[in-house]
Amino acid sequence: MTRDPADLTAADHLYAAREMTAANRPYLAHLLAEEAARRTTDPATAAGIRAAFPDPTTTRKETD
Repeated sequence: MTRDPADLTAADHLYAAREMTAANRPYLAHLLAEEAARRTTDPATAAGIRAAFPDPTTTRKETD
């Protein structure tokens, strides 16, 4: 494990995003995926990452 956050790769962020999804932490998963997409050089791959982890504040359903 690295101690410097600057040393983390897109794959590291994507792995953490998947872990946060499994832990039912969608907003944190979205933020980690957004960072993974930002660190990805291929625009198509970045778009795929963003599509896989949408912003939960825009997809949330209100219940009574």
